[in-house]
Amino acid sequence: MSVVTRAAVEAALSQYTDPHLNQDPVSAGCVREVDIQGGQVTVRLQLGYAAGLFKTGWAQMLQMALENLEGVERAQVQVDCVIEAHKAQEQIPALANVKNVIAVASGKGGVGKSTTAANLALALAREGAKVGILDADIYGPSQGIMFGIPDGTRPEVKDQKWFVPLKAHGVEVMSMAFLTDENTPVVWRGPMVSGALLQLITQTAWDDLDYLVVDMPPGTGDIQLTLAQKVPVAGAVIVTTPQDLALLDARKGVEMFRKVNIPVLGVVENMAVHICSNCGHAEHLFGEGGGEKLAAQFGVDLLASLPLSMAIRMQSDGGKPTTIADPESQIAMIYQETARTVGARIAQGAAHQAMPNIEISED
Repeated sequence: MSVVTRAAVEAALSQYTDPHLNQDPVSAGCVREVDIQGGQVTVRLQLGYAAGLFKTGWAQMLQMALENLEGVERAQVQVDCVIEAHKAQEQIPALANVKNVIAVASGKGGVGKSTTAANLALALAREGAKVGILDADIYGPSQGIMFGIPDGTRPEVKDQKWFVPLKAHGVEVMSMAFLTDENTPVVWRGPMVSGALLQLITQTAWDDLDYLVVDMPPGTGDIQLTLAQKVPVAGAVIVTTPQDLALLDARKGVEMFRKVNIPVLGVVENMAVHICSNCGHAEHLFGEGGGEKLAAQFGVDLLASLPLSMAIRMQSDGGKPTTIADPESQIAMIYQETARTVGARIAQGAAHQAMPNIEISED
């Protein structure tokens, strides 16, 4: 019988590409342990992103590949998800109890940025991460509604200094709307808003989060710039529609984050196509392929292309976004794929990913 070697094991693993890392597990540095005991092979992989709904199938696929090797009688593959803190902008201190901050931004309003932020946070939580969401869209806060938090709900105050975030659907939620009267508009100048938001971010008692999703205000003004320069952001997701005007503003958003050295993790294109509920005819009401062109222009991923769907709107308005309202739907699966890819992009940018492999064998 052939003797199984580590080289043969790694060669077999190298034939399969992690769709979120766009690399095989060996090249991506995910292999943490290879134990060869005769015909028994045990492999342990470590992913740097939340992948609770993906890792079981991934492990089974790699196990089958190893069991097809000559000399392997039985293989076992274990996949762990370990989310580390990613270094953000230089000279910006980390947030207490928050590993990674993800900014969800858009160049203009009305493109589905808040809906994307809510579903991204919920999808990350479904993958097994500890997640919070901060509604920084102070002029038009909507996360309270999307997470089904009743009007007038106020956060508790801890030690007369810390706001205790509210919890909904397994996600910690904080918004300036929880501290103000919902029927009274916030009539503040930019510096006042920036100061209030920074205070809200730094004085919220987050509970050891893997990811904090920040629903940014639309645009690229002083509020956005202040947040980008004061908050340690691991990466940004740009939301747009295929419409030319929206794409023009989205380009400004990409450039803003690049100027402040924040990685753009990718682009989410909303309202890409409308499918008639009566006849099934597909029509691109706001143009076609805009998100793909924007992503190609700036060399980033097109994370998702989502349809103009009444279900997305109704579920968000009802306090249960699509990811949890209809978790097995095609749209929910797109959000899950987006969440894993966002986490993977952050992990790929972290220097701590370069760790030595551990080999245990009878040799």
